[in-house]
Amino acid sequence: MPNVAVVGSQWGDEGKGKIVDWLSSRADVVVRFQGGHNAGHTLVIDGVIYKLHLLPSGIVRKGKLSIIGNGVVIDPWALMKEIEDVRAKGVEISPANLMVADNASLILPVHGAVDRALEAARGKGQIGTTGRGIGPAYEDKTARRGIRVCDLMHPELLREKVDRLLVHHNALLKGLGAETFGTEQVYDSLMQINGNLLQYAGPVWKRLDEARQKGERVLFEGAQGIMLDVDHGTYPFVTSSNTVAAQAATGAGVGPRSVGYVLGITKAYTTRVGSGPFPSEQNNDVGETLGRIGHEFGTTTGRKRRCGWFDAALVRQTVKISGIDGIALTKLDVLDEFAEIKICTGYKLGDQDIDYLPASQTHQAQVTPVYESFEGWRQSTRGARSWAELPAAAIKYVRRVEELIGAPVALLSTSPERDDTILVRDPFYGT
Repeated sequence: MPNVAVVGSQWGDEGKGKIVDWLSSRADVVVRFQGGHNAGHTLVIDGVIYKLHLLPSGIVRKGKLSIIGNGVVIDPWALMKEIEDVRAKGVEISPANLMVADNASLILPVHGAVDRALEAARGKGQIGTTGRGIGPAYEDKTARRGIRVCDLMHPELLREKVDRLLVHHNALLKGLGAETFGTEQVYDSLMQINGNLLQYAGPVWKRLDEARQKGERVLFEGAQGIMLDVDHGTYPFVTSSNTVAAQAATGAGVGPRSVGYVLGITKAYTTRVGSGPFPSEQNNDVGETLGRIGHEFGTTTGRKRRCGWFDAALVRQTVKISGIDGIALTKLDVLDEFAEIKICTGYKLGDQDIDYLPASQTHQAQVTPVYESFEGWRQSTRGARSWAELPAAAIKYVRRVEELIGAPVALLSTSPERDDTILVRDPFYGT
């Protein structure tokens, strides 16, 4: 079955929204399989900007089914607001084109309160969380005290589960000197929104099995990036879910063979939001220029992104960890102004040369990048739709990226617009 899983190969913000939107024209079903509304995708379609956080990017395509899988943690109020905002821009959203896993876990207001209180208590050791409750919601899910979409159908059970959940969280909030929550307060707010959410709820795993039997093409959409994976990322400066392609199967309710081609979205330079190691970061004019030209501000938080040169050693690592078959290289045009461009090819750890980012938090903070320099092309690549429109130096840069990361470029994006994309290999059709 020609399915495709899309993952970010860096620290997120690689331009997944546009690529997923572009690929969704070839898909029948688009599935979001992990994360919460802490991640954001920006789409620019015919000059209209859509900022999506929970809704799959396929929602803006007519005739496509968008699914929020069980691996996602859902803030129901944030989801309803997002639906309203997207509808206001002329997009039709109904149970006919949106389905939410009935076994997905919910984010409640208490989760956000705990998230913010814990982050404040960390002081200088803050992780850089968005404060939206994603981590505490995943903790509740793992601890088996979480509230799921299907629980909204059973008021008495819901009240009991809210009460049990608050026993845990109120003790923590009280200890942190924060305001606590009452059972009726949380229960009533859920009962007010339950009908709005339940109209979309259903057994996603069953619908995806039907898609398999019908031969429908499925696009699995990840959020954030592999280096934010809770197991394989720059721990503890990571998200609370698995962001690798293998999570597409678990987070959607399908077998691992259903995932298909793995496409790693890869920015032509590197960015990161929040705290944590960043070996190729440029705290200088280079970083400022990348941020200015690339408009590097978080879709969800509005926070300024940290910017640096492309880290091939890091992407090579994520290619192997996530089984990436090919990459979509984005924002090449941001490099158009540079006379000299650098790529990080590995690191120095003391006197040792290493070709990967180590797991140790101490070692991650100690590594220094080893660079390879390239002559810039100083010509516009923005809007190019064929290799013939690219300067020779830009093509040389792309080819070297392929060599260093051990994966071919399947797509090359040259602007935020949907059609400003050079197709090298179609992930769905293999041509």
